[in-house]
Amino acid sequence: MVVEEVVGNEGVTRRIIGTGLAESAGLRHGYVVDPEEASASVRAAKRQAESVARVPIKNAFLAIGGISLDEHRAMGDAAISRADQEVTDLDIEKALDTARTLIESQLGNRVILHEIPVEFRIDGVRALGDPLGMKGSRLEADYLFISCLRSHVEALTAVSEAADIDVVDRMASPLAGSYVTLNKDQKMKGCVLANIGAETVSIVVYDEGIPISMKVFPIGSTSITDELALGFRVSLEDAERIKMGRLSGAMYPKRKIDEIVSTRFRAMFDLVDKHLKVLGKRGALPAGIILSGGGSGHGSVSDIARATLSLPARPADLRVPPDSKIRDATWAVAYGLALWGLTGSTEAPRTRPLLKLGRSTAKFLRQFLP
Repeated sequence: MVVEEVVGNEGVTRRIIGTGLAESAGLRHGYVVDPEEASASVRAAKRQAESVARVPIKNAFLAIGGISLDEHRAMGDAAISRADQEVTDLDIEKALDTARTLIESQLGNRVILHEIPVEFRIDGVRALGDPLGMKGSRLEADYLFISCLRSHVEALTAVSEAADIDVVDRMASPLAGSYVTLNKDQKMKGCVLANIGAETVSIVVYDEGIPISMKVFPIGSTSITDELALGFRVSLEDAERIKMGRLSGAMYPKRKIDEIVSTRFRAMFDLVDKHLKVLGKRGALPAGIILSGGGSGHGSVSDIARATLSLPARPADLRVPPDSKIRDATWAVAYGLALWGLTGSTEAPRTRPLLKLGRSTAKFLRQFLP
């Protein structure tokens, strides 16, 4: 949990004034399996953050992660309505409505979190940049929709509310992390941000400054712990110590440890590689792969990613204020979420268990216009 404030009347300076950290108990692959345990974790993080920030936390922005996050693509179109054939916000909204209607008919138990424009075409010709103000007779738009199971969103919201925190708005975790770990040049040249969590690896792929894909894989750093426990026939606690380099000796040969760790990391990056192949971006992202999350701190992970993906690889640099106590990319999602909360337009909190999630805010959408 991260608490951030705006400093000064101009609102250009932001400062982190509190953080809270607790184990994610009661969750499995990012979804709630024990609401009471999960709420206790949120309350523990809340107490820490309130103690440091010295302000009560009543409302918050919620990161949605887990394996039920998925992506969908659809094309919408609209006849340009003005007599002078100039594209207006209304035309863009009509194209989005067409694409959204197509996707919603296929979602079933899923709910849309984000609607991101990937490409616009006017009379069949690609519009470079924002199409607003351009002229033509027909507008076409390709959209990337990010969705999640409705039951998972409702359960995570209920966990937050049980900890006396009302949810203002929600954001997919991979996008939140990208706010503070990727710079404009990386996004324009093309890159993939991989967050290696305990039970999942989530990625978001950028090209020409736009997120063109987002995926979550059901594998994480705990799979390394499990393999070490089986390989050395030790408890999970000792296996975690071996993984972190806190337990060593003749009984735990470094060569065998490295082999187990490398095998599991390669399995993770093989999944990423296959997804990039489907996108047509395999080996074609000049800014390479940027690694974040708790599992990214292992010394050999960048080398393994580089060899597996044939891409440049590096740990993420967390772009935070210089006086911040946050230093590593483990905090990327929470900090990115706080930053979005301060800079994005959002609706006021509601008392209903589930907010209407069909539309992203105008400011959030506008930053992704090609």
